[in-house]
Amino acid sequence: MESIFHEKQEGSLCAQHCLNNLLQGEYFSPVELSSVAHQLDEEERMRMAEGGVTSEDYCTFLQQPSGNVDDSGFFSIQK
Repeated sequence: MESIFHEKQEGSLCAQHCLNNLLQGEYFSPVELSSVAHQLDEEERMRMAEGGVTSEDYCTFLQQPSGNVDDSGFFSIQK
């Protein structure tokens, strides 16, 4: 290996920088990771709906903001 790729930390984009540094290249952008996060939101919504769209858990889930990404660019894998 001739050089080591290092992406400097900016803002709350820890996930992007971590993945790109691990993979040694500019593989992910905030836009791409945001798209993945929104896909996860939709998948979670569909799974929650399986328990009934009128259930208290489902209604509470719909009222909460995304647990996968916020407006600052913070990405989470907490769920």
